[in-house]
Amino acid sequence: MPTLILAGKDLRLLMRDPRAAIILLLMPLMFIAVLGISLGEGFGEKPDDRLRISIVNLDEGLPPNAGPFPGRPWSKVVLQDLSGTADLRVEEIATREEALALVTRNQRAAVLVFEPEFSRRVHVCSFMSKGEPPPINPFYRDGISLKEVGCTLLIDPTQVVGASIAEQVAQVTMLRVVLPWMIGKAFDRVGDVEFMDAMGLELPFFIRTAFQRLDKAQMGQAVKRALTKLFDRYDLTAKTWPELTKEQPRPADAPLKLSSYVSQEGAGLLKRGAIRYQILVPSYTVMFAFFLVLTCGWLFVAERREGTLVRLRASPLTRPQIIFGKLLPCLAVALFQGFFLMIAGRILFNMSWGAAPFWIIPIVISTAFAAMGLALLVAALAKTETQVAIYGTLIVLVLAGISGSFMPRDNIPDEMQFIRLFTPHAWALDAYSQLLLNPTPEMTVVYRSIGMLMVFGLGFLIAAYFWIQLDD
Repeated sequence: MPTLILAGKDLRLLMRDPRAAIILLLMPLMFIAVLGISLGEGFGEKPDDRLRISIVNLDEGLPPNAGPFPGRPWSKVVLQDLSGTADLRVEEIATREEALALVTRNQRAAVLVFEPEFSRRVHVCSFMSKGEPPPINPFYRDGISLKEVGCTLLIDPTQVVGASIAEQVAQVTMLRVVLPWMIGKAFDRVGDVEFMDAMGLELPFFIRTAFQRLDKAQMGQAVKRALTKLFDRYDLTAKTWPELTKEQPRPADAPLKLSSYVSQEGAGLLKRGAIRYQILVPSYTVMFAFFLVLTCGWLFVAERREGTLVRLRASPLTRPQIIFGKLLPCLAVALFQGFFLMIAGRILFNMSWGAAPFWIIPIVISTAFAAMGLALLVAALAKTETQVAIYGTLIVLVLAGISGSFMPRDNIPDEMQFIRLFTPHAWALDAYSQLLLNPTPEMTVVYRSIGMLMVFGLGFLIAAYFWIQLDD
């Protein structure tokens, strides 16, 4: 009972201190809101070393009576080629308007758009100059004209290098798709009656007369066989790049490796629902939990200066009762702060609590316990309010910087990944990361993190218990 009375008294003193409310409640919310508005869309997303190619597929498909090849829209053939290219990640955007908005906001350097007539235009690409429908020659000095084949490249003029890379990727993949198709179609014409008649007209007169008496179909097949033997490194009858170059062909029905674009930008001024809040809210919740060092340290030093601790020591209260009476209000404030910020993150920033939201409770409790232990240790070491401010601020900021509270863990150098584990912040952040960012959280990481936070808190308390002086 005396311990609870003492705890109640200290809790009332803490609640009357406006600095505590500002530091513990308002400041983290301000930091989270400002950073949530300021940071770009990519913050919080898992890094991907592959080059991203963004496309919009508006292709309406092959023309009627297109024949057996390719048997699917040409846009699918191009996407198959792109998705099978190493170190490329193909992202599909639903609409032209969405793609244009991304380019305008400098979030994409370039977006390749397959126009509705893309398949129809690619299908009539040919080396021939006449035909029905009229053939298209897409080759120019700089490569394939994307406009001729029904492609549009939306470009951000402020990202010239990124846009140029995307254009070159588009050029190469279009070349691998269109050129074999045109060669295969041209070789199909070799040996037919029209070709043989045209070849006969180029022969001298005395040979032409004898040539016209020959079986042109047989002669045509002989020409094809001769060309096939002459160019035996290539299959001129093929209409795909792997078959033309005699590589191992990719199955036509292989699944496309496409990733659909999903906006992570959030809504409104605060960008509510943006994925970055899944990192910002727990990061600053953990960091500001340890600012309890300042609040509790100031209170402890003030009571020591005013002689309150000496009078308590002269009372019938034992040393453990006094210390635990000081601990309980600090723990209560830390718990209130942790749950308040997580609930505020849900309400204000539309943050998701993940697949296992109830496990947030033990993480908040264990983090509060570790923060309370460190607060009491600093209070035991500091003799004046100035020392509390210096020791506390230095410890809190250094630990936050080492642990990764200021940046996603993936951006921390490899040599720091091990060092950060010597901070309680790191274990709390790892647990939050599993729960808030991983669709299928690894619960062993959560259990281990909670255990380590309790170990940190207990270690701080033991050190503070033997270090603290109540008699001066």
